[in-house]
Amino acid sequence: MNQYTLSVIQRVRQKYADEPEFVQTVEEVFSSIDPVIEANPAYEKADILNRMVEPERAFIFRVCWTDDNGKLHTNVGYRYQFNGAIGPYKGGLRFQPNVYPGVMKFLGFEQTFKNALTGLPIGGAKGGSDFDPAGKPDAEVMRFCHSFMNALYRFIGPDVDVPAGDMGVGGREIGYLFGQYRHLKGCWENGVFTGKGLSYGGSLNRPEATGYGAIYYLQEVLKHEGESIEGKTIAVSGFGNVAWGICKKSAQLGAKVVTLSGPDGYIYDPDGVTTREKLHYMLEMRAADPMHVKPYADKFGCKFIPGEKPWGEKVDIVMPAAMQNDVKMDSAKKIADNKIKYYIEVANMPTTNDALQFLMEQDGVIVAPSKAVNAGGVGVSALEMSQNAERLVWTAEEVDERLKRMMVNIHAESAAAAEEYGLGYNLVAGANIAGFKRVATAMLEQGIF
Repeated sequence: MNQYTLSVIQRVRQKYADEPEFVQTVEEVFSSIDPVIEANPAYEKADILNRMVEPERAFIFRVCWTDDNGKLHTNVGYRYQFNGAIGPYKGGLRFQPNVYPGVMKFLGFEQTFKNALTGLPIGGAKGGSDFDPAGKPDAEVMRFCHSFMNALYRFIGPDVDVPAGDMGVGGREIGYLFGQYRHLKGCWENGVFTGKGLSYGGSLNRPEATGYGAIYYLQEVLKHEGESIEGKTIAVSGFGNVAWGICKKSAQLGAKVVTLSGPDGYIYDPDGVTTREKLHYMLEMRAADPMHVKPYADKFGCKFIPGEKPWGEKVDIVMPAAMQNDVKMDSAKKIADNKIKYYIEVANMPTTNDALQFLMEQDGVIVAPSKAVNAGGVGVSALEMSQNAERLVWTAEEVDERLKRMMVNIHAESAAAAEEYGLGYNLVAGANIAGFKRVATAMLEQGIF
């Protein structure tokens, strides 16, 4: 490995040893782009790597709110604006109890390269809070969101930073956050949030976008291998909007998702999550109880395996779409033992580094990275920003066509970047290289700051 690349990775390991998610992401990205650093001394001269691992700006703030009984609660809010070299900061807000600086930083760092892959002028950011909205009444969530926005509104805007939803932040939360932003600013800047409701500037197809985009990317991988998605079986983790979009688009194209998972275990449905009734029930189930997937098995009479993940099932394609580090080495070995050819990451960093490396070393296994596969979500968010700026509303078909073209281009650019550096059809390295080069070029051209 290039000495400069290695020195930066070692510094990150030492400085951020208590933030393993961030360290893991930096190692994965910088290991992939090492040939680019070796071939371009200008990156080391401008110290691009050390500059990239530190956010341009970061905000940590107290969020106080009262519950319906009048009791005061205090949470912590975060916004890491990692890199704005190619456009305003862009990235989701996550409300979950496990949110802490290491999670925010890994997501913001990863978002920078993902957003660059879309080809759209958006930088990378991430934010959120250790607040848990699950099961809370609307009034409590509203009070929290208003307090959160009271601290954040000064640092965001259509040309500054455009947040969106993420885990724990859906349409309800976005509505409350945007409403308070509008109240505080006293003007209608509807381009400051994406994932908004259709009644106030949201885009059609946004809830499905990440899942749809993942399937469009998968189609390009299959096409490269001379195969079709029709008739394929797919193992998916999670059962939220992303999994729903995957199920919905797969069914439209003649494939079937046979697993869904939750914190309580996973279901195996040999007939696939393909019917309108099953797809609609996924939404009902998620809204009622995001912690349990077993109700699906109870309703449709299929197998439920408590406390396990679905990676031991024999399928054609594996698509982890739930959480970071969802696939560890034991799961990776099951996937390899089942001779599964296509491993398509969808969630942010769903695979530990050792498991990812293991799968990439298996003969015949094709690995696609999440920063490319799930870029459709932020891509459609950026399309929402365009519609807001131009006061337009595109049809669902128009949005879907733009999304499909975007995912085709992301696959093509990732494959070409890997090929340029003699790495063959290495989509993981290719995505990192393509995203890095776009951001790094902009940083070089803008000088040192």
